[in-house]
Amino acid sequence: MAAMELEWDHQGEILVRRRRVGPFDNAAYVVSCPDTGAAVLIDAANEADVLVRAIGDLKLVAVLETHGHADHWQALGAIEAHFASAWVGAHPDDLSMFPPPPPAHHFSHGEIITFGNCQLRVLHTPGHTPGSVCFLGPGVVFTGDTLFPGGPGATRPPLGDFPTILKSIRRELMGLDPTTLVYPGHGEATTIGAEVAGFEEWEQRGF
Repeated sequence: MAAMELEWDHQGEILVRRRRVGPFDNAAYVVSCPDTGAAVLIDAANEADVLVRAIGDLKLVAVLETHGHADHWQALGAIEAHFASAWVGAHPDDLSMFPPPPPAHHFSHGEIITFGNCQLRVLHTPGHTPGSVCFLGPGVVFTGDTLFPGGPGATRPPLGDFPTILKSIRRELMGLDPTTLVYPGHGEATTIGAEVAGFEEWEQRGF
């Protein structure tokens, strides 16, 4: 059994299942429409069998990749083979980081992803990688490695850049409702309000 098998019901608007997988303890999320059973998988990180079981009898519409680092797509090939009708998306600035063939759907900032009666909005948040994105839903945001409890994701060169990730977080995330739940690519959930309080400290410490 995967670690921390959790499920949240966001006031009947979306259902979220989290599975913690792989050697880097990645958080992968199955997000589904409670009315239709349509679903998306955010980050096919690892342990494809665990993710297949988490999807279960839901209708997988798409795999949404938050960025191109390998620990976030190790199960992608197996998931594509198992759910042949699901499309795979990533931001074009990270396509070279994926194994061939790269994701065929290329996200644009502000794009709306629809599954059943539910929607997620793509937020381009470069800084961890050039093509990092977050996915904003009703009262929730899936931040990949852009934002964690306690600060931004790593910004190691050549792909990462600290001023860029701060700009992304300030522009796209800090203005969200403080009660918005943050589901990161590793670790536990937090809220926008909890993270706003530390923004100046992150800026001063420089990482």
